[in-house]
Amino acid sequence: MNKDFANKNEWALILGGSSGLGLASAKKLALHGMNIIIVHRNRKSEMSQIEANFNEIKEIGVKFLSFNIDLLKPEKRISVIEEIKDTIGKRCIKAIIHSVAKGNLKPMTDAEHLLKNDDFHLTIDAMAISLYDWVTSVFKAVLFVEDARVISFTSEGNTKAWKNYAAVSAAKVALEAITRSIALEFAPYGIKANCLQPGAVDTQSLRMIPGYEQIIAHSQQRNPYNRITTPEDVANVVYLLCKDEAAWINGCVIPVNGGEHLN
Repeated sequence: MNKDFANKNEWALILGGSSGLGLASAKKLALHGMNIIIVHRNRKSEMSQIEANFNEIKEIGVKFLSFNIDLLKPEKRISVIEEIKDTIGKRCIKAIIHSVAKGNLKPMTDAEHLLKNDDFHLTIDAMAISLYDWVTSVFKAVLFVEDARVISFTSEGNTKAWKNYAAVSAAKVALEAITRSIALEFAPYGIKANCLQPGAVDTQSLRMIPGYEQIIAHSQQRNPYNRITTPEDVANVVYLLCKDEAAWINGCVIPVNGGEHLN
């Protein structure tokens, strides 16, 4: 296996990396020599499986840090970044992978608990604006390497309307807009920013959407390969975007779905 990132003291900072796409990306990058920092928020009851997954990464032989905090709180973000700087030094962050899934899935009509203004604010802040907060904080702390990557995950909800998905859909659109602006305004500092748009992936986040079974079935039906996207499919593209050869890819929304978007 090609250890692209070995012996370079390069790190991936993965926001929301304890499961799903974030965890798969952490494992993939670690296999190729990238050191890993995972910032996540999980209950004590979930930590046994999470620690087992983290140990798999450690056993690969890379350096590893994790922080179980509320990454949306400014004081927690500042504290973690200071600890990262003290531990690994400046100009060591090769990539920020934003895999935050925290939002409200509520209907707009015909229900007791309807989607409200505050639900939009919470969801957009968590799933979109937090990307900007962490990128700017890492930038100000002089932690980015000279050729860095910012990668986040959007969905087909950026253009399609799904029931109960309005707040998350708005967040995905905001995430893409923020990514494009990061790609433009941070380019002089060597930072490239892109969104990946996976097909339906059977994760905890997808299973929170009412009627997720139909989403999976529909995706499988229209996919040219007759299967849904896996976390590993997405992690493979995260790895590709972190390679030196991907330095000229910037400001894009890239489908990662085996051609599912064609139908």
